[in-house]
Amino acid sequence: MVACGATQMALDTLLLEQLIAGQQAPTLRFYRWQPIAISLGYHQKDWPQHWRALSFNGQSVDLVRRPSGGRAVMHQGDLTYAIALPMTGSRDSAYQQLCDALIAAWQRFGVALDYGRAGGSYRHQANCFALATAADLVTPSGYKLIGSAQLRRDRYLLQHGSIRLWPDADLSAQVFGQAPASAASPPAAIPQTVDEGWLAQLSAAIVEELARSLNVRFVTQPLSPNEQAQVAAKAAQFAIPAGP
Repeated sequence: MVACGATQMALDTLLLEQLIAGQQAPTLRFYRWQPIAISLGYHQKDWPQHWRALSFNGQSVDLVRRPSGGRAVMHQGDLTYAIALPMTGSRDSAYQQLCDALIAAWQRFGVALDYGRAGGSYRHQANCFALATAADLVTPSGYKLIGSAQLRRDRYLLQHGSIRLWPDADLSAQVFGQAPASAASPPAAIPQTVDEGWLAQLSAAIVEELARSLNVRFVTQPLSPNEQAQVAAKAAQFAIPAGP
């Protein structure tokens, strides 16, 4: 699914609410952001004010707030996953179970991933991808491929993850002030340009590994007209207005 960030966040929130109400089974979905956007973590209070007036390739960059925690994520050239499910253990065990499935999926493409090791300094960073915590997955060269964050309500969980496939280094420098040469390169297994067939293969591998790990069967299901209306009504609460 390709849509604006506010719509994507509204849909993820609705799926979690439906799960809590017993109206929905555990749900997994993949999506991309159009226009590209920066998403702020739910508790993130500070960010550079110039983010309100960014543009990329002639288009404004959206600024939205996620329902999940963590720091700011640049959604350009990435694939986002969102999964809503009941919690059966601790926050850390949920991260590990889901991330272990992601590791297994990427192993099919010859990409080794391990957990990040950033400590308390993470909270002082505006950029989610500047450091890798134990909730994130990095390559042996130090490239942070997947950053994840959670929202927990009672014994239910929504986990977001941004899979950074085709980042634009110049845009990252414009947004976060990082020199393009400062980061490791994406894995060679990722195609040089956006490849829909390859994305479908990656998504299918993640679905299979998560289904195996969670012992669930995911069923493809479109949104009903009522769900579409609920998403449209919720979207505004996640958008951050542009400004000077």
